[in-house]
Amino acid sequence: MNGPYKPGTPCWIDLMVPDQQAAIDFYADLFGWQGEIGPPETGGYSVCTLKGKPVAGIMKAMNQDGTTPDPMPPTVWTSYLATDSLDSTLKSVTDAGGTVVMSAMDVMDLGRMAVIADPTGAVVGLWQAGTFDGAGIVNEHGALIWNELSTSDVPAASAFYSSVLPVTTTPSEMPEAAGYTEFQVDGRAVAGMMDLKNLPPGTPPNWIPYFSADDVDEIQAAATRSGGSVIAPAFDMAAGRMAVLADPQGAVFSVIKARPEIAG
Repeated sequence: MNGPYKPGTPCWIDLMVPDQQAAIDFYADLFGWQGEIGPPETGGYSVCTLKGKPVAGIMKAMNQDGTTPDPMPPTVWTSYLATDSLDSTLKSVTDAGGTVVMSAMDVMDLGRMAVIADPTGAVVGLWQAGTFDGAGIVNEHGALIWNELSTSDVPAASAFYSSVLPVTTTPSEMPEAAGYTEFQVDGRAVAGMMDLKNLPPGTPPNWIPYFSADDVDEIQAAATRSGGSVIAPAFDMAAGRMAVLADPQGAVFSVIKARPEIAG
């Protein structure tokens, strides 16, 4: 990626975990990332890289005052959607029935961020770029390729995101993906959405990242060897071959070898 992401497009992901170094080691072994615990002035935030370009952030779970949370928050990946005006987007969020989970804050000169929950309860971040646009490499092995919302109310979620960001929602054109919805920016699919009824009972609304994998079965085996777990074993589906995995600290993510016409 060169240059800023268009508003409404997923542009970054990060992970908050109890054991930051263990998470860095796991994903470095799995995807070939490079990363180290960051300096104190950034709260130790680690920007992991692939081929020298940023791919994801990993941070230690802590309160804003640096203390350890009690209870510990869920270990989850957070997706960030690009915006060119964070303040106006946050106003739209509350006007549309969403909730501001973390108010707007400056991240040095890198940009401004906030975290929100949509009306169905799915949590997602917002990022207004400064000197940092977001992921510098995508759609390659070990890098982000897709972001997906699972929600209890597809029409309500569609209306919400379309009202707060310049995105449209449309049914997938793939015949094998009946019931799947795409988020589009300027006519290009940038993310997906499906109904929670397709997931195990009790699963809360959530956003999940997909990482590109040259060999899904090999990544699945490597993840389990490193202490991860398999949520949905590798299977073939409309967009390619995929698996749903969890790292040793419980963060869920998907890996996919996309069909060439999709990956391109």
